[in-house]
Amino acid sequence: MRRFAVIDVGSNSVRLMLVADGKVLYKRLNTTRLGEGLAQAPYLKEEAAERSAIAVSQFCAQAKEDGAEEIFVFATAATRTAKNKEIFLDRVKELCALSVDVIPGEEEAEIGMLGAIGNNDGAIIDIGGASTEIVVRKDAKILYKKSIDIGVVRLKDLCGRDKVSLENVSRVALEEFGSVPKETIFYGIGGTATTLAAQNLGLSEYISDKITGTTISFEEVTVLADKFAAMSLEEIAALPCMPKGRADVILGGAVLLATLMKTLGIGQITVSDRDNLEGYAIKRGLME
Repeated sequence: MRRFAVIDVGSNSVRLMLVADGKVLYKRLNTTRLGEGLAQAPYLKEEAAERSAIAVSQFCAQAKEDGAEEIFVFATAATRTAKNKEIFLDRVKELCALSVDVIPGEEEAEIGMLGAIGNNDGAIIDIGGASTEIVVRKDAKILYKKSIDIGVVRLKDLCGRDKVSLENVSRVALEEFGSVPKETIFYGIGGTATTLAAQNLGLSEYISDKITGTTISFEEVTVLADKFAAMSLEEIAALPCMPKGRADVILGGAVLLATLMKTLGIGQITVSDRDNLEGYAIKRGLME
């Protein structure tokens, strides 16, 4: 039984996926906020880079302990846009001898789609910490693919928890997507979509099989945004199925998703817990 691990270094969290014989055994998450401050200046903060590099090293050690024969690491928006990305990349190599694959935004969109829906038709919305991707496939052809530099960490840095400001900044940023094909089913992946789905379902514990395939409407996303805006950070953090470290960015994520759905005229999205972790492994022939 061949075991390998994939580590995703996002702008908000570092995640680990362990796979054995083509099946995902588990996923783990550590919120390190690598993209903190990028909205103000295109440089990684030393403390954020250190937190994230240590998280990668710890996940590497855990994967090896659990029998991983190979470990792959890829990084997304925070790393690819930072002018001083080397302080993070070099530190990872120093701590655990792993080379980080820094992927372009369009590839991030592609592997998100591959992980969520394979080669089927559909559209993917992936709201991350420092970027948001949309990719649309119809009749086995990619009709649209774009990544823009807006995400929940950038929104927090720019707007805090001011809902009006979050709405205004989101609306302006999303104009960059332009005209997106609409004749398809939209799927939501990433921490914002899965957290909102868990909250909408009222889950007491996160269960992947219940998240994948559930739908959430524009109205339901709007209700959740209003709910989070009326709560304190402590109250949000105490909610069941609220991942550690997401309480201060989930309002921005809900507002961004609601604004995007309104802008594109999307009535509902189907949420998937499968995402770019699986997609990265599939693209590299590691799993089907």
